[in-house]
Amino acid sequence: MWAALGLAFGLAMDATAVAAARGLVRARRSEVIVLPLLFGGFQAGMATLGWVIGEHGGDYLAAWDHWVAFGLLLGIGIKMIVDSARRQESVPAGTGPLVYLGLALATSIDAAAAGLTLPLVPVAPWISIGLIGVVSLVCPAIGYLVGRAAGSRFGWRLELVGGLTLIVLAIKLLVEHL
Repeated sequence: MWAALGLAFGLAMDATAVAAARGLVRARRSEVIVLPLLFGGFQAGMATLGWVIGEHGGDYLAAWDHWVAFGLLLGIGIKMIVDSARRQESVPAGTGPLVYLGLALATSIDAAAAGLTLPLVPVAPWISIGLIGVVSLVCPAIGYLVGRAAGSRFGWRLELVGGLTLIVLAIKLLVEHL
C-alpha cells in the first residue's frame, strides 16, 4: 500500500506545482475547484489508460515500459524546470477551458507511463488508480491555496521543485528496472 501511496504522491507533485503556480499568479478564483477536479480526473484516467494498454500490450511493453516512463517523466520534469525559469520573468498566466484542459493533460502524461507499471505495485491496480485520483485532487487544491497565500515569495521555485521531483522519479524508475 505504501508503494501505491508513494506513486500517487509522486504523480501529484507536478499537478501540485502547477496549481501552486496558478495560485501565485492569482488567476480566476474558480481555479481552486476546477484545476484539482481536472488534475485528479486526468491523472486517474491516464493511469487507467496506461494500465489497460499495459495489460493488452503485455510482454512487449514490459520490455520498454521503464524507458517510456523514464522518457516521459524526464521530459516533463525538464519542461517544468524550463517553465519555472520563464516564470521568473513574470510571464502572465492564461485562463479558460482550453488552458485548464491543456494543464491537466500535460501534468497527467506521466500517469499514463506509471499506469503501465501498475501491475508491479503490490496492491490491486484499481486501488492505485483511486489513490492517484484522490491524491491528485487534494494536493493541487492545497497547492493552489498555498500558492495564493504565499504570493510572490516562492513563485517559480515550486514548479522547479516539481520538475526536479519528476526527474528524480524518472531516474529512480530507470535504475530500479535495469
